[in-house]
Amino acid sequence: MATTENTKSDHGNGRVDVSTAMRNAAEQLAALLQREPDSVSSLNATDDGWTAHVEVVEIEKIPDTMSVMASYRVRLDGQGQLVGYERIRRYSRGQVDR
Repeated sequence: MATTENTKSDHGNGRVDVSTAMRNAAEQLAALLQREPDSVSSLNATDDGWTAHVEVVEIEKIPDTMSVMASYRVRLDGQGQLVGYERIRRYSRGQVDR
C-alpha cells in the first residue's frame, strides 16, 4: 500500500526521506509485534537503507514508571521496507541510563 509520502525520495537517489523512514520503522514493527511503539529513539542512514531504534511497551504496569519497555533495532531498505528487527534491550520505563 504505497502512498505519495511513502514514495518520496531523498535527493533523487531512490531512498525514502528521513520522516518516511521513521514512520515506516514504527508502523511496520507495530504490525509485526501487535503493539504500538512508544517512540523512535534513533534513526541512521546506512549504505543500503536505514537503521532505527524503536521503543515499545512490552508489559504495562501501574504506576507506568514500572512498565517493561523494550528497544528494538529495525533495519529498513532504501525504499523504507522492513528487512529485519531484533530486540536489543529490556528495561523499566522509569530507568535512567547512566
